[in-house]
Amino acid sequence: MHGKPEELPSGIEGELKAEGKRFAIVVSRFNAFITERLLQGALDGLRRSGARNQDIEIMRVPGSFEIPAAARVLAETGKYDAIICLGCLLRGDTAHYDVIVNECARGIGQSAQETAVPHAFGVLTCDTLEQAIDRAGLKMGNKGLEAALVAVEMAALKKVVSPQSSVASRKTDVGRRPSVVGKDKTRANARHKGPAKNRRRS
Repeated sequence: MHGKPEELPSGIEGELKAEGKRFAIVVSRFNAFITERLLQGALDGLRRSGARNQDIEIMRVPGSFEIPAAARVLAETGKYDAIICLGCLLRGDTAHYDVIVNECARGIGQSAQETAVPHAFGVLTCDTLEQAIDRAGLKMGNKGLEAALVAVEMAALKKVVSPQSSVASRKTDVGRRPSVVGKDKTRANARHKGPAKNRRRS
């Protein structure tokens, strides 16, 4: 029997528009050769979506295991509409990899659920360095950029559901760079020329 298509219930969607929102990026320093590429991808994604530099803050942590705690601290400040978590874990010869992967994913998910602040998961979990490189801007795209777009969409979705939830700064300091949380700004801005020697840690 043919007839008119069944009318669907109204839907709730978030747009890829970052204007009027604030974002924090937590990035692991370990395997910086990869994570710095993820960071650049995330910044590119945020800027393309309309985010201003003064509405982006970057926090660097030692490794992927520390990402959930840092993300939780940032989320609980109430200053950010979404948190982007970036890291790189490479499988080794022991169970260490599996322990860190599980705790990192669990902690990020728990932080998002308990704070009601969207967290985008941009932590690579790869068997080889080549796989990580492919996912940090080569054959498989840039997972940092993808995480940023997820953060933008989820922040917008939350704003649709709760219009008063945006905590964006209203400053107009157009030329400002994304700020770096913490004291180690010199190392944070240094160029990384190669992978860490011991790539099997978090």
